[in-house]
Amino acid sequence: MPNPSLIDANAKPNAPGTQPTAVRPREAQLRREATRLFRERGFHATSMQDLAEALGMNRGSLYHYIESKDDLLWWIVSGTLDRLHDRVRPALSGREPGAVRLRRAVAEHLSFAAEHGDELSLVQIELRSLAADRRRQIVDRRDAYEHLWRAAIEDAVGEGSLGPTNTRLAGIAILSACNWFTQWYRPDGPLTVAEIAAAFADLFLGAERAA
Repeated sequence: MPNPSLIDANAKPNAPGTQPTAVRPREAQLRREATRLFRERGFHATSMQDLAEALGMNRGSLYHYIESKDDLLWWIVSGTLDRLHDRVRPALSGREPGAVRLRRAVAEHLSFAAEHGDELSLVQIELRSLAADRRRQIVDRRDAYEHLWRAAIEDAVGEGSLGPTNTRLAGIAILSACNWFTQWYRPDGPLTVAEIAAAFADLFLGAERAA
């Protein structure tokens, strides 16, 4: 009977507020190279042999770490969402006014996106490549994340820092802009991540009301 792979792709997400499971160096390299190849070639056009060659190992050794390419994609996508949500959730769940929480959340989301752009892009592009049950899990977790944004938007409207609006559409608009950031942001560009986050918040909230 074969040994189980070192990466448990079916492990449950970390509970909110808990520390993420440590990733060993070889696993981190696997995630990095797989993300790069999936982004450059597409998930379906990347073979396990391609991954093995990028890691400098034979194909058989790769199965010591992961059982299948599908499990590898799930591990990357699921783990990326966990880390993003853990990063942004405290900003959205605080007791500050809604506008303050939204500004902090935009800054945290963009900061994470700047650090993990390829992984976040993979979440958007290759979601359709996941098996139906796993895709449903990701959509459910994404919806729960969007709900936190809508709650902050509703508070901002109630406080008068944001005009009356359809909170669902407003949440979709904000997150769409934050997620698309990975497609055009360049570290050597004219604006820092913090400056872009402030500009986004001014645009969403209205500079005259957010002052």
